[in-house]
Amino acid sequence: MTALTVDKIGAGRGKVVLRLHGSTAVFSELSYAYPLKLLSPRIEEEKGVAVVYNMSYGGGLVGGDQVQLNVDIGQGTSLVVLTQGSTKVFKIRPGVRPSSGSIGDITEQRMNTVVADGGALFLLPDPVTCFRAASYNQLQTFHLAHGSSAVLLDWVTSGRKSLGEDWSFSRYYSMNEVFIDGRRIAKDVMCLEEQGEGPGSLKRRTLSERLAPYSCYATIILYGPLVQGILADLEARYNSITVFKRNAPEPLIWSLSPLLELSKDGYIVRVAGTETEEVKLWIEKALRKLESTVGTDIYRKAFV
Repeated sequence: MTALTVDKIGAGRGKVVLRLHGSTAVFSELSYAYPLKLLSPRIEEEKGVAVVYNMSYGGGLVGGDQVQLNVDIGQGTSLVVLTQGSTKVFKIRPGVRPSSGSIGDITEQRMNTVVADGGALFLLPDPVTCFRAASYNQLQTFHLAHGSSAVLLDWVTSGRKSLGEDWSFSRYYSMNEVFIDGRRIAKDVMCLEEQGEGPGSLKRRTLSERLAPYSCYATIILYGPLVQGILADLEARYNSITVFKRNAPEPLIWSLSPLLELSKDGYIVRVAGTETEEVKLWIEKALRKLESTVGTDIYRKAFV
């Protein structure tokens, strides 16, 4: 893998600029600063496609970490953004005793992306996993040209179930905004946190009780000419669903909604499953036609 660094930038800052040189996608800038880490593997067979791994030092983010990533995708290029394993959010750094000032600090990641006409962003990270008592904000804004394409995956798990953690974090907040030629077409927000006591000290249901039986929730926003085959398949599958009365919830449920009224340019997909692995398999199957755009090897790396 290669990593380009340029002039010194602020802590937690990163910048990715992708441009087309001949038929090859080239990073004119790939810079980052602790705790953010960006790596790009060399791509041999796919023209116009580049990959960036969005990672962090130390295996995760902790309370107080602030990350800001700016991405600029040029005309005719496609950028695949991946992670290596789930984005782990700790309350404190593993193996480090907390200082009094670190307790309760919110971990925050911001991503601002601009995609030119004919460009594409395929954001395919592993899910976010917040550990016990962690607080996490994720704010992502995408400015797309009308002729660009995007697949924006955002998903979260209930935590470390093997350690008895089931929606045991303090707060999870995720916001995704999508603009087409300056017009906002989507603002999707998920806020998960425990509620206080109800009127008269009435005990409210816990977050785990409210989200049961599901332990993984995913949102996928799809837009543009490069995803029309995927959207057609999803629409056909969704229209064929027959709803039966069941005694128990299904292990995986999903929905499909258009981003724009009277337009099939973009859709938003929501998925919930009792097991993270089942949600991953569903997403991998649903998006498989991306292989023809980014290449089989790259696509498989997103779902290892």
